[in-house]
Amino acid sequence: MFPFLALLDSEHVDEELLLAVSRVAPVIAPGSTPESTIRYLLVEDSTSTDCNQIITFLDNGADKAIVPLSLAKSLLGTVPAHRLVLLLDVANVSAVSDSVRNAVSGVLLKTSSSGGFGLDVDLVHSVSRFFVGAAVHVLAPDLPTPSIISKLANIGASVVIPFSRLTLGSTSQKMISVADAFLAPIVSDRSDGLFPTVISSDPHGKRSLGLVYSSRESVAESIRTGKGVYHSRKHGLWRKGETSGATQDVVRIRVDCDTDALEFSVVQHGAGFCHLNRASCFGDLDGLAALERTLASRLVDAPDGSYTRRLFNDEELLRAKIMEEADELCRAKTKEEVAFEAADLIYFTLARCVAAGVSVKDIERSLDKKAMKINRRPGNAKQQWIPKNEPPKTELSRVEAPRASTPSSKAPLDRNGPIQMRTVDISVVSPEDRAKLLKRPVLRSDEMIAKVKPIVDNVRARGDSALRELTAKFDKAQLDTPLLLPPFYPLAPEAQHLDPAVRDAIDAAYSNVYKFHAAQIDGAPLVVETMPGVTCTRFARPIARVGLYVPGGTAVLPSTALMLGVPAQVAGCEKIVIATPPRADGSISPEVLYVAHKVGAHAILRAGGAQAVAALAYGTETVPKVDKIFGPGNQWVTAAKMLVQNDTDALVSIDMPAGPSEVLVIADDTCNPAFVAADLLSQAEHGIDSQVVLVASSLPETILAAVEEEVDKQAHALGRVDIVRESVAKSLIVKTQGPETAMEFSNDYAPEHLILHMRDAPAWVDHVKNAGSVFVGPYSPESCGDYASGTNHTLPTNGYARQFSGVNTQSFQKHITSQEVTMDGLQTLGPIVATLADCEGLQAHANAVRIRLGM
Repeated sequence: MFPFLALLDSEHVDEELLLAVSRVAPVIAPGSTPESTIRYLLVEDSTSTDCNQIITFLDNGADKAIVPLSLAKSLLGTVPAHRLVLLLDVANVSAVSDSVRNAVSGVLLKTSSSGGFGLDVDLVHSVSRFFVGAAVHVLAPDLPTPSIISKLANIGASVVIPFSRLTLGSTSQKMISVADAFLAPIVSDRSDGLFPTVISSDPHGKRSLGLVYSSRESVAESIRTGKGVYHSRKHGLWRKGETSGATQDVVRIRVDCDTDALEFSVVQHGAGFCHLNRASCFGDLDGLAALERTLASRLVDAPDGSYTRRLFNDEELLRAKIMEEADELCRAKTKEEVAFEAADLIYFTLARCVAAGVSVKDIERSLDKKAMKINRRPGNAKQQWIPKNEPPKTELSRVEAPRASTPSSKAPLDRNGPIQMRTVDISVVSPEDRAKLLKRPVLRSDEMIAKVKPIVDNVRARGDSALRELTAKFDKAQLDTPLLLPPFYPLAPEAQHLDPAVRDAIDAAYSNVYKFHAAQIDGAPLVVETMPGVTCTRFARPIARVGLYVPGGTAVLPSTALMLGVPAQVAGCEKIVIATPPRADGSISPEVLYVAHKVGAHAILRAGGAQAVAALAYGTETVPKVDKIFGPGNQWVTAAKMLVQNDTDALVSIDMPAGPSEVLVIADDTCNPAFVAADLLSQAEHGIDSQVVLVASSLPETILAAVEEEVDKQAHALGRVDIVRESVAKSLIVKTQGPETAMEFSNDYAPEHLILHMRDAPAWVDHVKNAGSVFVGPYSPESCGDYASGTNHTLPTNGYARQFSGVNTQSFQKHITSQEVTMDGLQTLGPIVATLADCEGLQAHANAVRIRLGM
């Protein structure tokens, strides 16, 4: 953390002041600053700067971009969180959603009220608790005092000071010295007030050179002059190299995490830092630094005719050696061979650099710039390096069964090419190949169950202790207790940050989902008199204790909490336990908390993965055991659910098997290509194994081409384009002749979601035999069912729609039957029962009737 940041508030800034500030603090500016500066781009007006301009500035070396809320939302998923800082007025903190908060590394708070927020440390502290783990910077109109800077640092915040208020001179009522601002939070733990100071070599990867001491006076002198100035405990102020010539240029001065020690990153001149004329007090240079020094020396004094001199003088020889070693590195197999050949290649590469006057530090700067790029090159090899014997790619000649994505099975994708699906004409494929089109990726459930079993056994044996450890390991959250109890809203601290617009949307979705699921409840008993005096009854009872798994952590999925919580509430389950992974600070998203409040949840288990499933199945000291577990999840969650449902000690059931999300769209010549493409992509963005199928029912080539064009265009505009590129590449367009053939293929496929872009679409619903949920007509996007139409979005995948229903109210009920037989009824029924029991050789069964009838 930096004690302060400096705001470039004028086009004309003294160059000496700018260089001095850049040694100790980031510079916030609307444009370019010196390359050695830690640079933050400030965008105050979202109308004058677009996202592409911000990305270009970041690509060109800016460390972070400070942007208003509207731009931050547009940059989500494109710019990494550690490169974004939110520009925010303190009055608008409540407008920040969790998705935005989790997508930035910090916030710059502005205030215009003199004597107000800039001095209200308590208010800053309350805001910092909302932005947990993020840097908080404060820009106030009042000149901050060293005391205010220190107080802000104590709560993890830093002040932003305009350059017009900074000076290299003494602090006054209108100005604060750079040294005073930098040193304000630093406190020495020594009786003499000195600060232990580590000296590191900037050109040599921050290699430690030695340990010295600094005073406030020496630090101020170093900041002002840019030279290494320290404090000798014997002689006072010590200007390094003043007599020996081993001077230092200061690149950066940093404070340690406890604000009681310093690091000076320097360029060391002369014989070295050590008084023994060595580079470092901790021994000589090694690694790349030593090799660079050796080659630089040989460049000057290598004898004529020596191998090294020939390398430096003969460019063709050096080029040949680099090509030779690169080839040998590519052919190396073992770890030792790779290390050996890489060392050879680095030697000759560094010889080329030294000959050209390029240092290791120059290479590191170039690497740093590449690492900071937001826009990436496609990564294709130049034509001359592509093997000539590689066959050209052709269209799909025979159908292959889908495979689950693994590192070894991934085919390389052209990251710069169009995003397109494979096409198959169903009329020309063999029955065997048609069967392969219906298959999903092969998921090795036995392997996953073996992986989750130790986790499940750990939680079963150790309860809450195991839960806390596993949550710290997988979710990076330290918990006192894994269980949260009501009230969840509005009293829970996290619930205070719920966006009112999101709350209203949840309320509307809840109303629709409740209305549809309430209509499904099996209320009145079914009573049938099967023969005179024999009455059979079936009645429903709620499953007493249910566990609802809601994926979470960095994601916010209130829709899943609704889809599971509402039918549980409608069914009248006695205990509803929601399990969801916590965020890093241990909190649960306010959206999920609000849904938990709406559905009357009795507890929230702050855990995810197999460990959450185990806790629900077996119970712990605090987590109640449940009778049935519902909800989607990754392969770890799915495997754990399969494991516990087969354990008779757990006595727990699950809703259904789960697999990757999937959609099948049937489209004919009446379809809107943009609508069809949007429906395909809405499912493709779930994950790289999402199953996306377009069944083209006598679709003209012009319309099919328009659909493919829309898929490519819309996909490139998505934040999850990399995921979409992979899932779409494995997806299918199946050409069929007519709607009957299209519907036949769909019924055989049994998709999770079926969307009908067909002429007279409602009439075709009667032809649907197998599907999780059907979306009828051009204005019924699958996302409506995902969120708010009223139907449930927890649906069978992987072809299980042939035998499973989606989650509904009756999923949370069990049915009990009863029968009442009168004396007259038994006179008729009894002999029938006794005859069948005798047939099966079950004498006691028959006797239970005969003893009543006196037979």
